[in-house]
Amino acid sequence: MNITAIIVAVIIVVLIFVVIRIYNQLVTLKNRFQNAFAQIDVQLKRRYDLIPNLVETAKAYLSHERETLEAVTNARNQAASALKNANDNPGNSGAMAQLAGAEGALGSALGRLNVVMEAYPDLKANQNMMQLSEELTSTENKVAFARQSFNDSVMQYNTYRQSFPTVVFAGMFGHGTNASLLEFEDREQIQQAPQVKF
Repeated sequence: MNITAIIVAVIIVVLIFVVIRIYNQLVTLKNRFQNAFAQIDVQLKRRYDLIPNLVETAKAYLSHERETLEAVTNARNQAASALKNANDNPGNSGAMAQLAGAEGALGSALGRLNVVMEAYPDLKANQNMMQLSEELTSTENKVAFARQSFNDSVMQYNTYRQSFPTVVFAGMFGHGTNASLLEFEDREQIQQAPQVKF
């Protein structure tokens, strides 16, 4: 009778420790991907702060390209709004999809601006424009690295959340759904490679 009670007590203590460990690991992994999203937030805000300066510098040269400049400004504002929504709940599939769509629209608008700028050599040679373009490119690279880190953290969280025995307890601990990845369309991948014919 005593040995049975001891065995049952040991099993209960072990189960309690397993459940505590699962809970703590879920919290740790969720905090990790939320922190990774905070890094994306910092870089995207920096990018959004650079865009008005880019538009102002281009205005002097592109007075008759007002639609293109307005499109960039509107896309920037929509992306900033989507970032704010995503920042409130990183990993939420709706918020991530909205941010990805807004970033795609902003990337497209910036791409059109770059095409227009090609027709203005004086604008391309402008020192402010060159510096802003360099900073924007650097920030784009930082966003890509931060997004990769976020997606890696989300994948780690989702994998742990879906594994056994964690999946049994995840819903009870408020971790019932997977976090969503943040995937932007790559403009370079969208463009088709030129065809060479002999």
